Amino acid sequence: MNVGGSRGARGSMVGVTGEGVRRRPKNRRAQIAATSAVAFGAAGYHGVSMEDIASGLGISSAALYRHYPSKYALFREELLRVGQSFTTAIAAADEGESSAERLRHMLTGLLGSTVANRATVTLVRWEGRYLEPADRLVLDQQRASVLDALDEQLAVLRPELSAAELRLLSTGMLGVITSIADHHAALPARTMTTLLGTACMSLTASELPPAATISEQSTPVEIPDSFKHELLLRKAVELFHEHGYPNVSVEDIASAAGLSAASAVYRFYRGKSDLLAAAFRRAADRVSGAIGPAVAGTPDSAAALDMLIGQFVADTFDERALAVVYYAEFGHVPAEERAVLRNIQRLSVQEWARLTREVRPELSAAEARFLVHAAFAMVIDLGQAFGDDPIACRARVGFLMRRVLLGAAADLTRCV
Repeated sequence: MNVGGSRGARGSMVGVTGEGVRRRPKNRRAQIAATSAVAFGAAGYHGVSMEDIASGLGISSAALYRHYPSKYALFREELLRVGQSFTTAIAAADEGESSAERLRHMLTGLLGSTVANRATVTLVRWEGRYLEPADRLVLDQQRASVLDALDEQLAVLRPELSAAELRLLSTGMLGVITSIADHHAALPARTMTTLLGTACMSLTASELPPAATISEQSTPVEIPDSFKHELLLRKAVELFHEHGYPNVSVEDIASAAGLSAASAVYRFYRGKSDLLAAAFRRAADRVSGAIGPAVAGTPDSAAALDMLIGQFVADTFDERALAVVYYAEFGHVPAEERAVLRNIQRLSVQEWARLTREVRPELSAAEARFLVHAAFAMVIDLGQAFGDDPIACRARVGFLMRRVLLGAAADLTRCV
């Protein structure tokens, strides 16, 4: 990516004055941060080298190392910078306003920071686990401070809610806001901010369904040892979720599945990447496969959405590891599989958006797609944050998903 100026003898980009004296641009670190965020967001932390980033900037690796001693230093600084931008956005809300207005301003500030740092927010959502423990603690504290501030304003608006219920809503809001990092759909920034801000506020507008009285923990279906093909896939997904795809070996997968040697894996899969592709196909097919029966088996679009929402929440909570791997590891899917997977996802989102627009005809097709992505992301985040806590029972999460998609119209049609 050529960002202006010309290249010096050592390959670094420099400005040229009227006297022909070459100078490095003053915003070099900002350029590096922007380019690295895009690269990391596309290929993941492990999939990008300092040479890749330098090449994208049109400079030499040596020039890049003058600014950052390592890829990790660059990665760390960028994630914590964006985490700090979120806390700054929250703190900027005017204390003199009403709680509702302060909350709206907080949401607007968070959305503005997310829009401005879309590529890096992808890293915060899915690659932050690769930070060293002390740095991960800082990032977690930044997120906690944002949620605490949202909880504080929500408590004034909804004093009847418990602390756990407030955290349920604030976590849902943050999932909606940062959902734009999970896709590449486009909307004007102002339209996007208004749309998602309104979706967040809709989460506070109605009574929550009762919490479950007991944990809704799913009991994994036992896979017979003879079904090695399926057992390998499950163990691979669990390991990818726990450690990240780059940190898992074929030997690890073989051991987890009870195989005596890594070579036994190759009787079922061509390798680790083939297992990842199989996991992605499984996740994509579950979402797409539910659409036909829901549309054919219900009387209208609202009822079809009810059925799809219930199925999506159930599948996500039953297979939390698979849901996260689907979002976090796309950059590692073999290139020949990506186009097919993207097309399946695009068509699935498009069908959800069509149903949403039939209930809310005031939405554009692009706005409806944004809301579908936001609803998906919120469910993933709530499943990860609350696990099997009855506070975030499936009925409640389905209710919140419906609020994001339908807003006030959710109160006029059936609930999940």
